[in-house]
Amino acid sequence: MDKAEFDSFADEYLALHARNIAVSGEGPEYFAEYKIRDIAEEMARRRIVPARMLDFGSGVGASIPWVKHYLPVAQLTCADVSDRSLDVARSRFPGAARFVHFDGRTLPFEAGEFNLAYAMCVFHHIDHAEHVDLLRELKRVVGPQGTVAVFEHNPLNPLTVRAVNTCEFDVNARLIAARDMKQACLDAGFTNVLVRFRIFFPHMLAKLRPLEKYLTVVPLGAQYSVYASGA
Repeated sequence: MDKAEFDSFADEYLALHARNIAVSGEGPEYFAEYKIRDIAEEMARRRIVPARMLDFGSGVGASIPWVKHYLPVAQLTCADVSDRSLDVARSRFPGAARFVHFDGRTLPFEAGEFNLAYAMCVFHHIDHAEHVDLLRELKRVVGPQGTVAVFEHNPLNPLTVRAVNTCEFDVNARLIAARDMKQACLDAGFTNVLVRFRIFFPHMLAKLRPLEKYLTVVPLGAQYSVYASGA
């Protein structure tokens, strides 16, 4: 999806997303929250307190309130190719983050400017041939001591595939296998790459969600995360 497509969906994104994921029994906030909670827990395990974070492909700012909740000391920068999406995010959360447009190729930030960068289901909208270059850009802006977290839809999960195939703003999306995203991170120069599978139980089975921490190696979750670090 290009800038014009993202701009055209910006104002109705939240409603479209909520309708598209209704089968899960959850709203968009649930999916935005779990990702930031996962990041906060992973950083705590690594004994890292990120002071400067980048939301790569931030859209209309779904992650902002959860960063403020789980990582309150972090200064957040939201970057996106869609000016309209950034305008919507800015109006929803005035003063909560720095909002920066980028051209889809080169991030307008200094090397090592951030401790951590994350992308929430962004890369499946990007031509697969561009993944390694963009991951190199993310690696550059977090520096040799930083971490990049990528969350993506799992093409091995049939409900995920169905949701993507019926979603208006995913019409040009191509899902990415976890092994391919891991390899792209390695090709971009990261040396430590950790993959975890997530979201195994819909809302009706929410009582089983505490079991998910034992299932992260099972490649059937609706989404997965990749944590990449190392020079």
